[in-house]
Amino acid sequence: MIIPPIFGAIQSVRDGLEKRYIASYLALTVVGMGSWCFHMTLKYEMQLLDELPMIYSCCIFVYCMFECFKMKNSVNYHLLFILVLFSLIVTTVYLKVKEPVFHQVIRHLQKRAKCCLFNSMASPRVMYGMLVFTLVLRSIYIVTWVYPWLRGLGYTSLGIFLMGFLLWNIDNIFCDSLRNFRKKVPPVIGVATQFHAWWHILTGLGSYLHILFSLYTRTLYLRYRPKVKFLFGIWPVILFEPLRKH
Repeated sequence: MIIPPIFGAIQSVRDGLEKRYIASYLALTVVGMGSWCFHMTLKYEMQLLDELPMIYSCCIFVYCMFECFKMKNSVNYHLLFILVLFSLIVTTVYLKVKEPVFHQVIRHLQKRAKCCLFNSMASPRVMYGMLVFTLVLRSIYIVTWVYPWLRGLGYTSLGIFLMGFLLWNIDNIFCDSLRNFRKKVPPVIGVATQFHAWWHILTGLGSYLHILFSLYTRTLYLRYRPKVKFLFGIWPVILFEPLRKH
């Protein structure tokens, strides 16, 4: 997920949206580029470029979701400080210790499950999962108690992301079985069972839809009139009108 968020960031600038949403789009682009670089090189430095931006982008998402119902252009310095501190701690641990202690249990379980080489990518999911869990709870709160009519967009973003996460875990646990299965079936079916690839596709799309959900929630609160439109009939974007004049 690289190009669509860039267009989202450009459109956000044109529409005069708050910088936090521009940052959300750009952060998703950085995650996509980092993942691309890591999978091309399989180097530790590129792995950091893949994993750490996932933490940073999710911190931005959390900030946006918890600031949806505040005055325009307001800044929550307390929340900002907590998220920046969280990011710095995780970054420091990754740079100082290549095998962070809080991930060793996960790696032990992975070895017992006979997982693939790419399971090293599971480590950031511990910290990443904490942030995602926070986003899930906040999203459920919004579509349950604040804007129930946003359930479609909210649950779609969560559903697509969690489906990717499920396939990723299936690929981890049944890696050897899936490899043997692909040897016995036509290439087309084999490609369709590359669940690690589906993880990237679905989580990228789910993250993009989450930004739309967050942006929709925010612009509703600011009394804009957002609408989800589909470019070329397939790609979702948000278009909205300025504040209503009374």
